[in-house]
Amino acid sequence: MSQSQFAWGICFLLSLILCPLYPAVINRTKAFFAGRHGPRFLQVYYDIYKLLRKGSVYSRTATDLLRLAPMAVLGTLLTAALLLPFGMAEAPLAFSGDIILFFYLLAFARAMMVLGALDTGSSFEGMGASREMQFSVFTEGAVFCILAFLVLLTGRLHLTGVLNGFDVDAWIVSGTSMLFVAAAFFIVMLSESCRMPFDDPETHLELTMIHEAMILDYGGPDLGIILYSSSLKLWMLSSFFVMLVLPVSSGDILSNILAYFSGMTLTAVGIGVLESILARFRFLKVPQMLIGAFCIALAGIILMLVFEGGIQ
Repeated sequence: MSQSQFAWGICFLLSLILCPLYPAVINRTKAFFAGRHGPRFLQVYYDIYKLLRKGSVYSRTATDLLRLAPMAVLGTLLTAALLLPFGMAEAPLAFSGDIILFFYLLAFARAMMVLGALDTGSSFEGMGASREMQFSVFTEGAVFCILAFLVLLTGRLHLTGVLNGFDVDAWIVSGTSMLFVAAAFFIVMLSESCRMPFDDPETHLELTMIHEAMILDYGGPDLGIILYSSSLKLWMLSSFFVMLVLPVSSGDILSNILAYFSGMTLTAVGIGVLESILARFRFLKVPQMLIGAFCIALAGIILMLVFEGGIQ
């Protein structure tokens, strides 16, 4: 095992352990700005542990798909995590084209959650599933623009190559276009993670729920798995964002790892600050915001092709 793969393994295990802490950092930041103490940092761990000890109740109208969905989502996310170069180290399953597979695995996890919601036969959960799929359609264009930019800039087709292809020289040459793409991905990250201003993970108001509406029939271990999966997905998307904006220090693995976890902490605080100063958008505004992310990513590509050069 190479030193880079060993570093990836350490970062991967730490990511699996620390991902439930990520929403806690966001919530404590929001509580600080609201003048409250906020929940404990370990509250999510306690909630998951409590749910895993309970039993599950299923509707008689639902099929086995409702029970399968949480485990399918978690398994898909864990598979996708094997493709991410955590800590700017080389992922063990890296191969040409895995950058496409990564986002389609996330799309498959979303599809399983939607199918589980529709399986209940609840019109309310169907409403949440409809909103989830509608917004994902607008997100897809921005995602593929971002991927096209990364491939054109680095000349590589795998996640390890495109996310570890940015050093200080790359930022000097293509810094402006990379800022455009980073901003576009940050918008996509908030939408895909069901965070403000696209969705409010703390609300239970019927007319504003998206993700929470799809999991109302879950309880016990299934709900615990869903809570963990949501934290893991947010961690993975934030990891993509952090590795997109941080320059890689070649040969200095320890510095890369420290920079990675520092960037993750700052990103969580930044999301908390953003959610403290923004209100949730009206549903009619969400497609406009996602189309705006597509336009920002497209502007980054044009700026890079016309005024800058890719890393070859």
